[in-house]
Amino acid sequence: MFEYLNGLIATVTPSYIVVDVQGVGYKVQVANPYRYEEQQTAKVYVEQIVRDNEQTLYGFYDLNEKNIFLHLISVSGIGPKSALAILAGQDLQGLIHAIENNDVKFLTKFPKIGKKTAQQIILDLSGKFTAEGQMTLGEVPVEYSHGNQELDDGLAALESLGYSPREISKIKSALEKETHKSADEYLRAGLKLLSK
Repeated sequence: MFEYLNGLIATVTPSYIVVDVQGVGYKVQVANPYRYEEQQTAKVYVEQIVRDNEQTLYGFYDLNEKNIFLHLISVSGIGPKSALAILAGQDLQGLIHAIENNDVKFLTKFPKIGKKTAQQIILDLSGKFTAEGQMTLGEVPVEYSHGNQELDDGLAALESLGYSPREISKIKSALEKETHKSADEYLRAGLKLLSK
């Protein structure tokens, strides 16, 4: 439902922050509340999770952290709180390295992560990260950032039409060389390239 909140950090507590967005305070559970300072303006990526009679907003420093969280909670035995505890270490490179290299010992240092759960994390998530720590293409929507808003919008429109991030990445460099004035023109050019 929500992608991010952009507002004033009204409160910082040991387990959550409150983001004031135009007079409405959103309570957001985050991995490390102390990355935020009270009275600063911040953009907090969020994921709303509804369970039984509870609705909770979980917040993330950036989109990559959110994507890793979403993958972690897809693993059997990992709930949102456990996923936040894993992210709290802020060693995302170490986490990804451990998953890709079957390092059970590294994963079991996190709270409530035993050997069996660590092995399940490796089994389910191995191969889903690149060396840079971003999700691999096809796992989550591509984050476009070229400094060209029209191109970004055109690529996002292609994705919303059902083209996979892998297909879009194959034509992206060709579109970057073109100079179109609108997202519509980039979309049309992209469709033409994809239909070849």
